Amino acid sequence: MNTETLAIEIGTEELPPRPLKRLAVAFHDALVESLRGAGLDFKSSKAFATPRRLGVVFEALEDSQPATTERRRGPALEAAFADDGAPTKAALGFAKSCGVEVANLSRVEEKGRTYLAYERDVPPVPLNKLIPSMFESAAARLPIPKRMRWGSSESEFIRPVHWLLCLYGTSVIEFSMFDIHTDRKTYGHRFHHPQAIEIPDANALLRVLEAEGFVMPDFDQRRTVIREQIARLNKQLGGVALIDEELLEEVTALVEWPQAIAGGFDESFLALPTEVLISTMQKHQRYFPVTGDNGALMCNFITVSNIESSEPEIVVRGNERVIRPRLADARFFYEQDNQRPLVSFRERLDDVVFEKRLGSLGDKTRRVKQLAGAMGGVFDAKAEHCERAAELSRCDLVTEMVGEFPDLQGIMGRYYAKASNEEPEIAEALGEFYLPAFAGDALPESAVGACIAVADKIDSLIGIFGVGAGPTGDKDPFALRRAANGLVRILIEGQFSVALRGAFTTARDHYEDVDLGEDVVEVVWSFISDRLRTYYTDRQIGHDVIEAVLALDIDDLSDVNKRVLAVTQFKASTSAPALAAANKRITNILKKEKSSPSVAIDEALFEHPEESTLAQVLGGLTQSTDASYQAEDYGQYLTLCATLKEPVDAYFDAVMVMHENPTIKANRIAQLDSLRRLLSRVADISLLD
Repeated sequence: MNTETLAIEIGTEELPPRPLKRLAVAFHDALVESLRGAGLDFKSSKAFATPRRLGVVFEALEDSQPATTERRRGPALEAAFADDGAPTKAALGFAKSCGVEVANLSRVEEKGRTYLAYERDVPPVPLNKLIPSMFESAAARLPIPKRMRWGSSESEFIRPVHWLLCLYGTSVIEFSMFDIHTDRKTYGHRFHHPQAIEIPDANALLRVLEAEGFVMPDFDQRRTVIREQIARLNKQLGGVALIDEELLEEVTALVEWPQAIAGGFDESFLALPTEVLISTMQKHQRYFPVTGDNGALMCNFITVSNIESSEPEIVVRGNERVIRPRLADARFFYEQDNQRPLVSFRERLDDVVFEKRLGSLGDKTRRVKQLAGAMGGVFDAKAEHCERAAELSRCDLVTEMVGEFPDLQGIMGRYYAKASNEEPEIAEALGEFYLPAFAGDALPESAVGACIAVADKIDSLIGIFGVGAGPTGDKDPFALRRAANGLVRILIEGQFSVALRGAFTTARDHYEDVDLGEDVVEVVWSFISDRLRTYYTDRQIGHDVIEAVLALDIDDLSDVNKRVLAVTQFKASTSAPALAAANKRITNILKKEKSSPSVAIDEALFEHPEESTLAQVLGGLTQSTDASYQAEDYGQYLTLCATLKEPVDAYFDAVMVMHENPTIKANRIAQLDSLRRLLSRVADISLLD
């Protein structure tokens, strides 16, 4: 069997940059799946993508699908023939579907029964017969949310298609799609080499594109080149460019022939908040800001052009001319907003809908203010500071600056609060209000910031779930999963002790004119519990440990975390398996009893020394375990419980709990119940694997 390189390229209008790499990988993976499914082997494969092309190259790909044998099993023999030996409809139908007579069918034995069967040799299928359908399937499976049509064609794709290249070795695999016939032609850079380029063989495609077409087809290579070019410019500027990885990925997807250039802007703009300058450069212009040795922004930027100009200074001046009005607008917004105190923007929130059944952002702000004030003590923060911070928390949403730069919400609130002479604790809290904004993001560092962030998340969860608009499938329009994840992280990692059911109930009661239903508190708690499971699973905590702690139905996540850590450590001890098994055994015994034990333990009814020994050990542990429990030293508590292993093992070896004498039986049940309560106080260790 021969092998050659297969090269496929779809040439298009400029593709959207953000999903570009994902599209290339999806196209590659779909083709790999099809080739593997057809039994075709190859040495290696590589996806490539630029703003104007998606493609893939397979090295040493076999030229045909191997010969196979097709086997089909038909009806059982007893169903295939009548008593007189004539074929039944089942046999005739199977033979017809195989294209033969019943007499030409074979027989096969399976699991003691005989069946009619059909077998035929399938000759090799050449690659050029397989690729068209594989290509069509891969293109159809691309993750494109909305496809477009162009011209008079009925074809649909993410962007209009201008050429299709499909080469196997030196030969074109011919087929048509998107009203275009495949060819050996590709096209280079739109400006540097707009003419068609004929590719002699598939191995040459990537090399020729770069050498002649001014196109770097490899996405990762372009990204590396951009980093290197930025590093060289850093040395020239005497600074360090802030490379946001998402922005770098986007810029890489926007260029085929990257050329990094440095520009500057008027130093007076440095008086603007740093975040405003960074947002202007990164979000609006796709520039990389530059900082000096002291970490402060310089009045420079680095941008990546898609053209190698003979007069780069003209390109630089063009970029400087573009950013100047952007920064001037930002300065105008900043000055306009600062002409009035931040609190004066509060009334505008009444005109912005939060959720049609739950009122405006003004209504939400008033609820969060009430809840934050009530919760302040838990966070060791002044109630009046929490209330004021909550009152101001959303005021920046209706400022000119945040209207133009939405990503600065909270950040501008902090600046405007400082300019309005608010207390420093309040201003800092406004900058932390939306934290964490994404997985792995920083958490609020101040007590007031943590308080208002938690209060706001609780209000959203209670309100949205209360009106039945919680997340469904992959749809989460109010970002409640993110809110719940943030709530879990703040309370656990900040070690804030909040009784969540109580906080949920208070939040529900603040919705005075909205019926959220009596069960909303438990619905939200269940949702939080699921996020809590995910939180610990992501941190490699055993599922059994999580369930053992959650079985106690404790709604203080800081306390839950202490128990989870203690049980995780306890589980690794040598005593854990035996005690977990014993507790499980005790639980099963007690479940058989119709009522909870109510009798006091009478040592006079003990028949075995093991009963007395266990009673003595339990009595001795009570005081020390109580002290550990009250101090929330759950690790020490479980360490003390580990000393029960031997007396418990001895007890079950010697004592029959279900004694025929009901008084003795009740006494033993009471002793086991006392043991179970001790072992289950930190977690239900019977659930440990």
